[in-house]
Amino acid sequence: MKSAARPPRQPAPALKAAQKAATHSAQEVRLIGGRWKRTPLPVPVVAGLRPTPSRVRETLFNWLGQDMGGWRVLDAFAGSGALGLEAASRGAESVRLIEREPQLVRALQAIKARLQADQVQIQQADAISWMRQHAGAGAFDLVFLDPPFDDDLFESALLAAAACVPEGGWVYLEAPHGYTDAVGTPQVQGLRLHRSGKAGAVHYHLFQRVGDASGISRVGQDV
Repeated sequence: MKSAARPPRQPAPALKAAQKAATHSAQEVRLIGGRWKRTPLPVPVVAGLRPTPSRVRETLFNWLGQDMGGWRVLDAFAGSGALGLEAASRGAESVRLIEREPQLVRALQAIKARLQADQVQIQQADAISWMRQHAGAGAFDLVFLDPPFDDDLFESALLAAAACVPEGGWVYLEAPHGYTDAVGTPQVQGLRLHRSGKAGAVHYHLFQRVGDASGISRVGQDV
């Protein structure tokens, strides 16, 4: 006579916690267009890291255009690399990823090697300091800014980025609040709001540089 089947053993609480942590550490985002469409990008568990959602990236590249051929791009707070690698996937001529966290830099280097993305350069540095050092060069057609939301870096990042693109160049910003006034001008002179949107708690903006670099300043600040 067969004995009754025993119910499956339930994992111990410590094992459950370990399984949950392993699942959380395996999170990823996917590129949504171009050469590497649907390629997964691992997202390390780092406090404050918020990869740009796919629907926001889709909207942004609808604004910018799907073909980034010939563009020079700076992803100044690279994080997972989703924004910069999306541009590279769509044909950007060069993409520089700036990230200060060593764990994220190592992850970006691994992704670059896996994709054989020769046009992508990765540098460990403080994004705002790096942009200030390259101010006035006009070396980039597009700068992505997605600073940590817990730090008040938004205006400083806009000011630094505006000096890194030529007249007609683009600066993209994510923030927890909108950056416009009644006439659609951001708090940094030299940039004009082109488009903006909101997804959950994230406000995203696409600015265009107007005027020459000597005209860039904070509102009310002498130049």
